[in-house]
Amino acid sequence: MKSERKTDLLGMELSRLEALFADMSLERFRARQVFHNVYGRLRTEFSSMTDLSKPLRNDLAKRFTIKLPHITRRTESCDGTIKYLLQLEDTETVESVYIPETHRTTLCLSTQVGCSFRCRFCLTASLGFKRNLTFGEIVGQVMSILSDHNGTLNSSSRLNVVFMGMGEPLLNYENVMEAIRVMAHPDGLAISPKRMTLSTAGVIPRLSDLGREKVRPHLAVSLSATTEAQRNALMPHNRKYSLESLLEACRQYPLSARERLTFEYVLLDGVNDSLDDARRLVKLLDGIRAKINLLALNEAAELPFRASPPERVHQFQEYLASKHVSVFVRKPRGLDILAACGQLKREVDPAGLENFRSRIDSVAQPA
Repeated sequence: MKSERKTDLLGMELSRLEALFADMSLERFRARQVFHNVYGRLRTEFSSMTDLSKPLRNDLAKRFTIKLPHITRRTESCDGTIKYLLQLEDTETVESVYIPETHRTTLCLSTQVGCSFRCRFCLTASLGFKRNLTFGEIVGQVMSILSDHNGTLNSSSRLNVVFMGMGEPLLNYENVMEAIRVMAHPDGLAISPKRMTLSTAGVIPRLSDLGREKVRPHLAVSLSATTEAQRNALMPHNRKYSLESLLEACRQYPLSARERLTFEYVLLDGVNDSLDDARRLVKLLDGIRAKINLLALNEAAELPFRASPPERVHQFQEYLASKHVSVFVRKPRGLDILAACGQLKREVDPAGLENFRSRIDSVAQPA
């Protein structure tokens, strides 16, 4: 006779956990204790939850489980960045990145297995799309990495989280938002939403939804083009969510008093890095409280583009700064282990890679 499948508590919001415990005739505060043990203390064995009675621990262990994504590979860069390959319950895998800095540590999380957007300068696009991650799998990435570091990073004053890994977060909206609420909960991971950033290529209907959330991260928008034709070629989803409509949605996005939208702009040699592009970019962002992160392309043999030379990156930055635009050049981390922006790809199936290459159109600098 088969034993009953245990319910996985990972990713369960407190309200749902309270309802579950109420159905078991357990006191409401017990749910909060378990929630704090799992997310606040990173405990995945009920036997270690010593603030619960031993009979309750035993009963919970019979009914429930807490399964973190399994770290199957840990690759360390010369700059201290660590890329994690994490295996999920159905054997699918995703990559997450740990980025240490002097005064903070950043965790870069994935939200989907693969990605359905076909941005031509991103290796993850070569994977295609498999499925959305559950919010337990999203939170689980943080917990697995923290556990690998003995939980010492679990401090809201030091830990940043960015949803910039594999996938488009706004195409997995509900699970991403549930993960954010669990991570932000004071009895959980207690990561301030001010230390979370969600990066999107531009899913316009969800931008308005995000703006209405009570608990929401900072918003970063991947732009990387200054004309509709240019963005169509580089980011084909622009045909559905145009540059014009995206920027209008950004103008309507509600910002707090000191908040700014971040626009990410990947510079491609001879494609979108001219002074004309810089001039158009200034005009496009007129009236938006914004800052711009410039990123030179992280090159790979599978990609048809090359990074803009440093002098052109500097020239682009100097022009924006001269027009009083807040602009920064983001330093790549983990380049030697394919952990930098746009490089997360796991292992790519050769047939899938050939299909990806065949979809790449020639991209010309607009007149």
